[in-house]
Amino acid sequence: MKKDIILAGVGGQGILSIAAVIGTAALEQGMHLKQSEVHGMSQRGGDVVSNLRISHQEIASDLIPFGKADLIIAVEPLESLRYLPYLSKKGWLISSSQHLNNIPNYPDLEEVLQAIRSVPHHILLNADTLAREAGSVKAANMVILGAASPFLEMDFTLLEDAIRTIFIKKGEEVVDLNIRALQAGKEVALQEQAL
Repeated sequence: MKKDIILAGVGGQGILSIAAVIGTAALEQGMHLKQSEVHGMSQRGGDVVSNLRISHQEIASDLIPFGKADLIIAVEPLESLRYLPYLSKKGWLISSSQHLNNIPNYPDLEEVLQAIRSVPHHILLNADTLAREAGSVKAANMVILGAASPFLEMDFTLLEDAIRTIFIKKGEEVVDLNIRALQAGKEVALQEQAL
């Protein structure tokens, strides 16, 4: 198995936590992992992107070429569109529908969402609402990861275990919250695929 994943969002949305969870789960499966991160002005709401490559075979480069990404996982919808040229024809775009108006000329949100809907394989969900229902809007990144989980070809329990490993220092409540958010996102993805 090989997966090339682009993670996109804005500083503070937990993009690197998504990468850490996927990476921890991949290593637990004995897979190879390469990751490249660009933080931009993350503390000021700038864009954050991570190229994450996982495979059972050795990986030569940490960068994903144009048209080769299996997944784009985005916590911010406009950021998902920025990386569309990287998505393969069979690739999936998973994005939150909630935007972070971090730039003065943010385009009309409905136009952004319509562009996402035009991608043949996509899941667009209100991650903020689902995270709030799970216990905190701060877990929106785990909702998005949950929605991407059916396309990772990983045992879901490995993702849950990775969350435990990464967040246990913050306490059992934080672990449980993030797992609930992960499960909520997965349920949406499975419902969308059933349609």
